Amino acid sequence: MAQVITDKQGIQHYMITINVNGDDYTRVVKANTLLVNVLRDELDLTGTKKGCELGDCGSCTVLIEGKPVDSCLILAVEADGYKITTIEGVAESAQLDKIQESFINNGAIQCGYCSPGMILSAKALLTTNPHPTEHEVREAIAGNLCRCTGYVNIVKAILKATEEPNDQEVISNE
Repeated sequence: MAQVITDKQGIQHYMITINVNGDDYTRVVKANTLLVNVLRDELDLTGTKKGCELGDCGSCTVLIEGKPVDSCLILAVEADGYKITTIEGVAESAQLDKIQESFINNGAIQCGYCSPGMILSAKALLTTNPHPTEHEVREAIAGNLCRCTGYVNIVKAILKATEEPNDQEVISNE
């Protein structure tokens, strides 16, 4: 539970500790500080995008305890004590995650604004369901809007990521 700190003007702030991508961070935040703002402004993790700021577009998606959430709808004090994964924490060392590789190899990245949220939603799905159907993939990314594509290559990339590495092939955009 966040520790309450009262400043000289009598305004309450909260000391929170969050684990982001395997590292612990302690910050003092106002009660109304959004998690997306802590990630971007305090921790410089700008892969988490700010889009609609209403929870409609999914560009701010992060994983909290492995579940995809819109970080623009979560107060930083609500995230106190939780494990958070951002797009910067998906790759292991210098090796991209298989979902990231598949997005690149299958033309699923266009402008890239929605890609972090799409990848994190896909990662959450594949962690609990390593061999989803196309319908399950579409349901998992339903909260992530893309203005560049018709989702075809995104869905294909996620499905390709479920295959063995030697079974993957590049899908043409033609």
